[in-house]
Amino acid sequence: MNVELKAGETLDVLRCGDLKIIQHQRGYRFSIDPVLLSYFAQIQSADRVVDLGCGSGVIAMLLARRYPQLMVLGIELQMEQSQRARRSVQLNGLDKRVEIVHGDVRSIDSSLHGRFDRVVSNPPFRPAESGRCSSGDERACARHELAGGLDDFIASGAVLLRHGGTLSMIHLAERAVDIFSAMREAKLEPKRLRYIHSRCGSEARLVMVEGRKGGRPGLYTEAPLFVYRPTGMLQAERGKRDRYSAEVEALYCFSCE
Repeated sequence: MNVELKAGETLDVLRCGDLKIIQHQRGYRFSIDPVLLSYFAQIQSADRVVDLGCGSGVIAMLLARRYPQLMVLGIELQMEQSQRARRSVQLNGLDKRVEIVHGDVRSIDSSLHGRFDRVVSNPPFRPAESGRCSSGDERACARHELAGGLDDFIASGAVLLRHGGTLSMIHLAERAVDIFSAMREAKLEPKRLRYIHSRCGSEARLVMVEGRKGGRPGLYTEAPLFVYRPTGMLQAERGKRDRYSAEVEALYCFSCE
């Protein structure tokens, strides 16, 4: 399927899943975070899944690629972002299983309450007061909590889930305690945890957490995930980017036949 790009848009390929993603050249552009979260989330092919704050739709499309029967709903506040995500879904031939809607996580339609088995989310990381940002800046809205904070995303995830359903999210490692607190406030019990480090020996930069609605106490901490190979294993070639770890490289080698 051919696509006509609008002014300021680019068409980028995500090797993981062989996805074509329409993005704004100067707006928010996807990173490795949605790839990591899509593998951390424990999904079954018959699950009903919603991606809160879906952005360009990367997580929703990756999950649909991995599970050919999966139905995914993506909710995105920024109108232009949601429109681009919808076009990307069509471009990748996933429009029968991935639906992108324009909506606010702070006001979830009551018809969606308790309907989903899994919620995934890669929400904005930074409080609104941290750094320069404006409500009209796409990158700022994606990175800063200008239209809903961590508590809002978690509370909305809990509302969307059936009893026993799970919310999986990726966030800053420094916000881990905030995540635990917000999850318990929303009756989501933290059950799985995995810290993400740039490489072995560095401090954790990100964390992925899974909470279960109505779950019993008991948190399982998985082995840390290292994004890059140790510095000593890198080739001393000027201008060469750090090489991903074997685990991350394996994630990017995934493709759908």
